Amino acid sequence: MLLALVVYVSHFLFFSPLPKLYTYFDPLYQYASLLVYPMYYIYFRLLTVDEKFSFKVHARYLAAPTVLFLLYGIGVLFTPFEDYKSWLFDKSIYLNSDGIRYLNVVNFLIRMTFLIQVIGTLIGNYILIKKHGNKAEQYYSDMEDSRTNKVQILNLSMIVTGCSSFALAALGRNFFVHEITGIAIASVIFSTMLFIIGWLGDKQKTLNPSFTLENELDIQIDELSFGGQKKLLEKVLILFNDQKVYMDSKLNIQDIAQAVGTNRTYVSSIINQQFNQNFCTFVNNYRVEELENILRKHPEYTNQLLAESCGFGSVDSLKRAVSAKTDQTLPEWKKQIVSTQQKK
Repeated sequence: MLLALVVYVSHFLFFSPLPKLYTYFDPLYQYASLLVYPMYYIYFRLLTVDEKFSFKVHARYLAAPTVLFLLYGIGVLFTPFEDYKSWLFDKSIYLNSDGIRYLNVVNFLIRMTFLIQVIGTLIGNYILIKKHGNKAEQYYSDMEDSRTNKVQILNLSMIVTGCSSFALAALGRNFFVHEITGIAIASVIFSTMLFIIGWLGDKQKTLNPSFTLENELDIQIDELSFGGQKKLLEKVLILFNDQKVYMDSKLNIQDIAQAVGTNRTYVSSIINQQFNQNFCTFVNNYRVEELENILRKHPEYTNQLLAESCGFGSVDSLKRAVSAKTDQTLPEWKKQIVSTQQKK
């Protein structure tokens, strides 16, 4: 978002009566533009496969923008200032200057690199979502946290933004110098998309939280003896049936693993094997059963109170859990439960 701010400031300087100031700002604009999509891809890696940002791991994604920035900067330094200024505000002008010819080549490389970044980032993000999206369901108990809808919309938002960016880049900013309406439309589109991207990014939780468990062995439940599996299952059921751990809306599978003295993989495997469910579904089925019991006693409770009384993180999570288990909407299901209770 800071890089997007730099791009916005550069557009302001370009279209405002501050052309001299923009000439010094332009290399930074080029660099920020080239960094946006690589940084966005790194963000998706942090959601799925990387625990934290590291220059050692992620520098390769920033190499091309940095090299092009340096090449562009060299061209600016060795091009006569007046020639550079004229070229900057009207690239259709042909100047018999080695510096301008060099800048034209670098500018072409920047545009092509930007297009490759847009396509590569969006494809790469899609692959990461597809590969790791289901792992959230094996970790979080809240259905909102386990869903990939927000991150899918996030990637779609970047597709729209990327296509718009490339279309405008192809037209060139000079095209909009005397097109106030065009500038206004572009500003509304990009401001809206950046707000959506920022809001969704702030709300999105890690899709693959298991990478943070560095000391956990990647092993399967089959490696436990039959007696070990039976004992583990008993411990898990005690937590849910007797201690009602599902009442904690922030419960995750690591909490269960710590409570029974084992690792996340064993807990996930035993639930998958014995109940043919992922962790999220398993927990929310308990919550729906609790919801049914409370609803029979207190049909007057509001949806918000019902959600809070059964361990759901929100009313939306409650509605999705009911729909997933019963194939009914919440109002339909509530009506059925209440009417059945009244007949008794």
